[in-house]
Amino acid sequence: MKVKVMVCMCVSILAAFLFVSVLPIHGEEKIYSDMIRLHVIAASDSEEDQAVKLLVRDAVLEVVEHSMKNVESQEEAAAAIEATHDEICAAAKAVLEREGFDYSVCAELGLENYPERVYEGFTLPAGQYTSLRVIIGSGEGHNWWCVLYPPLCTTAAQEREKVFITAGFTDEQYKTITETGEVKYKVKFKILEILSDFFAREKDS
Repeated sequence: MKVKVMVCMCVSILAAFLFVSVLPIHGEEKIYSDMIRLHVIAASDSEEDQAVKLLVRDAVLEVVEHSMKNVESQEEAAAAIEATHDEICAAAKAVLEREGFDYSVCAELGLENYPERVYEGFTLPAGQYTSLRVIIGSGEGHNWWCVLYPPLCTTAAQEREKVFITAGFTDEQYKTITETGEVKYKVKFKILEILSDFFAREKDS
């Protein structure tokens, strides 16, 4: 009996240790709060609308990247985007008019739910992120995603670690989004997604 009790205790302690070792205790939950995503939505899935969506994306990125050139935090980046809202819309509209489209453009910065997204070299968990949504026309087409802050939309893969660290991400946070093939980080992703979903429901209630 004593042996069984000892075995049960050891198993419980080991399980608790393993669970704690994968909990987001190093600020991984800040992956959501310290990022700004870009979401460009095409008017439709026609070949023409999908092509002009990419041109609008390029124009928006040019405006946003210039406005965020000297920002040092997510808050500063969000403020820079808000300050250039009219310029963003004007740049997108100019592209559409040049290409012969009369679509409206809506640009809004706010919270948006994202699915898990795999980029080259890193993966972001599903959850609620601050997002710049650029909607072309009725916004019924396939969309395009990237990360505005840290500025990863046009950053070369070999420079991304430096960009993350410069933006204030810790080594542990960086590992969480770049080593998701490892079991412990997969578990951390799942915990992060559960926490994100819980807090999103709390805000809506």
